[in-house]
Order: sequence, then structure tokens, then C-alpha cells
Amino acid sequence: MHNWKTTFKKETVRSPQQLTTITKRATSNQAHQQFPTLAPISFLNTNNPALIKQVLPSKQETKITKGFTTDPLQEQAHTITNGLIQKYQSRALITTTGACAIHCRYCFRRHFNYQEQNPLTPTNLQAITKSLADDKTIQEIILSGGDPLMLDDHKLQQLFNLIHKIKHITTIRIHTRVPTVLPKRITQQLINILKRIKQQLVIVLHINHPDELTTPATTAIQQLHQTTHHILNQSVLLKGINDNPETLIQLSNKLFKHHITPYYLHSLDPVKGTSHFQVPLPKAKQIMQTLRDSLPGYLVPKFVKEVPNLKSKKQIHY
Repeated sequence: MHNWKTTFKKETVRSPQQLTTITKRATSNQAHQQFPTLAPISFLNTNNPALIKQVLPSKQETKITKGFTTDPLQEQAHTITNGLIQKYQSRALITTTGACAIHCRYCFRRHFNYQEQNPLTPTNLQAITKSLADDKTIQEIILSGGDPLMLDDHKLQQLFNLIHKIKHITTIRIHTRVPTVLPKRITQQLINILKRIKQQLVIVLHINHPDELTTPATTAIQQLHQTTHHILNQSVLLKGINDNPETLIQLSNKLFKHHITPYYLHSLDPVKGTSHFQVPLPKAKQIMQTLRDSLPGYLVPKFVKEVPNLKSKKQIHY
């Protein structure tokens, strides 16, 4: 077994009881049943409330809130074939795997049926490849999930080989949380695979709080810089986690220190079980105005909301 897999297996919490023992915080078995607990011990050992709240199953998740649904982005309606989603012009997204290194309690795909969508079966891969090859308007492939970097190296290489055969695809974008939550996954073998990608490579990290940028995480990100200059970050604005300007200013500055561009700050997607993370819009706009007043423009992420059936993400003005 590879070292990173050993780390993931041995150093990940998978039960509310174990989570309570480590964090001394109450958890909810009912919330765990709806969306299983998964959190790296290293993430919990920071004992940082803003990090722990992101992974703690809470009884608030069982509350029914009007407007919060299982598929708020209507991804099912935009599924071309199993594992392939296209919502926007010129790019398409492959839900490569249901596996993650962490289960964020606000996850917009917490109700997604990965078993049904499994894109990596030979039949589904063939259908995905054909769809992409036939549509010459698609220039960019987004690898999402779950987390694409939880795939074995040989499966990632298989995907890259298939994409490489489609000449009109010029960019591969990888969305991942792995470098900050499972840094040992960023092995030299993985770096070598990413270096061999012929298309432009863009890596989009998901970091919500500056304390997620630990020394192991920044070392992993430094390794990723060998493969591309284009490393971006997107965050979600979350109540009780990063809903104050000081935290987000510190995050932008820390990202910049490690050559990561703040890209998006997302308004929470209204997913069933996540309403307790929602930041009221007037407060969100006030936070964004403070960011704009305090930071150079290139360190202010775009504040956006994903609205079904729009041709792009909706930028929220403040």
C-alpha cells in the first residue's frame, strides 16, 4: 500500500464518537447517518474551532429549511452522460470519484449519487470520451468529484491519456482539497504525472481559513508549483468559520505568500442540511466591501453565487 493511502487509512476519523473524543465537542449520529463523518486527525489536532466546525456532524443538519434542497445547482439536469456535467459554454466537468480526504459538512454534493454516476467504468469512460470528442466547442475539462487526487496514479494517468487524444481540449483544471488535508498524497510520482500533461494545467484549491495552510500543506503546494504556475483558490463564506473580514484578509495574504491567487468566494449553495452555515447577504456584502477597502484588487476574490441555468456564475455586487 502506498504511503499516502496508509496515512489516509490510519489517520482519518470516521465516527462521531471518535470525533467527540478528539475534539471534546458534541456530534450528531443522525447527521452522520445522512452524511458520513470523515476528517483527518491532523485537521482536528489544530483544535481550531473554525476548522473543526467544517467537519463536525451537527444536529442542525437535520433541520428542514425551505429552499435548501438535495440538488440546488440542478446538476442532474445538466448531466450529459454518467459522470459528465456541462453547465457552462466551452467547458465540461467530470465527477471523477466520490472519494474525498475530508467530508465538509456544507458540501454541495453531499447528496450526489456517485455510485450511479461512476464515470470510471469502461462503458462510462467510453461514453464520456465520445461526448467530449464530438463537441468541439469544449476547450476545458474540469476534474472534480469527490476529489480527483484521491484516485490512484494509474487511474489519473488513464484519464489524462484519454483527454490528450481530444485535440480541441486545451486546458485541464483540477479541483482539489487534498494538498491541505492530505498533503502526503502529493508524491513525487504524482508530480511527475502532472508534469507530463500536454494541455495547460490549472489547479484550484479549496481553502476556507488561513490556518488550513499548515507547513505540510504549503510544502505540498510548493511541489505542485513544479507542474503549473496557475494555482487558484476558492472558498465558501461560512457562518462561524470565516464570516469576518479579518480572517479573509489574512487568508488572501497567506495565499499570496504561497503564490496562490484568491479566485472565488462562494455564497453558500442551498444544500439540504447546511442552512446553519448561511451568512446573511447584507453581512456578506459588508465583509466584501471591507476586503475591497483593505486589499489590493488582485487579492480580492470574486464574490459569486451559482444560480441554475445561468450562463455563468452570478457575481454579487456590493
